[in-house]
Amino acid sequence: MFRKDGFRALDRQECLRLLAKVPVGRVVYTRQALPAVLPVNFSLDTDSSVVLRTSAESDLVRAIDGAVVAFEADDFDAEARSGWSVVVTGRATVLQDPADRQRLTRTGPPSWLVTHDWVFVRIEAEMVTGRELTGTFGAK
Repeated sequence: MFRKDGFRALDRQECLRLLAKVPVGRVVYTRQALPAVLPVNFSLDTDSSVVLRTSAESDLVRAIDGAVVAFEADDFDAEARSGWSVVVTGRATVLQDPADRQRLTRTGPPSWLVTHDWVFVRIEAEMVTGRELTGTFGAK
């Protein structure tokens, strides 16, 4: 059921199903005591964690390893005024286990960077929230 404002809260399973449909999201983290947002490609792991693949020497890895971060992805149709947004909040960690690295090399996100020192970063799906915009509110 939709509220009068045109938004509908999504449950965890709906959120994860929608996340699996898009290749790019944004990591929200703290850099030098200020909020920072960085677009990244990603995939979902078998435990619903968000997995990123990036350079081991990147500023992103140094900023988020061990920190609680948010990850947001969405899909909108501006003409129809509809879409959804999902936020995953949890601790980010660089994966050190060689078995995880080997498995994710096959199943995880591809690297968009030309680098040989890449690592996988996992964002635990501790809190998953989302909402859908129905397109029925505020139409011209």
